[in-house]
Amino acid sequence: MRYVAAYLLATLGGNNNPNAKDIKKILASVGIDAEEDKLDRVIEELQGKNINEVIAEGQSKLASVPSGGGAASGGGGAAAGAGGGEAAAEEKKEEKKEESEESDDDMGFGLFD
Repeated sequence: MRYVAAYLLATLGGNNNPNAKDIKKILASVGIDAEEDKLDRVIEELQGKNINEVIAEGQSKLASVPSGGGAASGGGGAAAGAGGGEAAAEEKKEEKKEESEESDDDMGFGLFD
């Protein structure tokens, strides 16, 4: 994903056909070492293509992917619209507080970290 993001950043910067050197420069600026095989694959797949068309094609493919939720998520949306949103926000705040308390108990170390 980082290679695709670097490629997109290069194209947004005006370079319509970024090469490996361009992408490595972007990745190095944030401390990432590029893996040649992955970098070559991204360049091979995107070279010469219009990025806007590639993104539009990807969006149309994602539209056909089921995202789950179904009636349960629709019901939650209706409840939030009816004023239940405030209660949900309060519950989230409480959950965050509980998580921070738990991390204090183990002094920043997890059993499986």
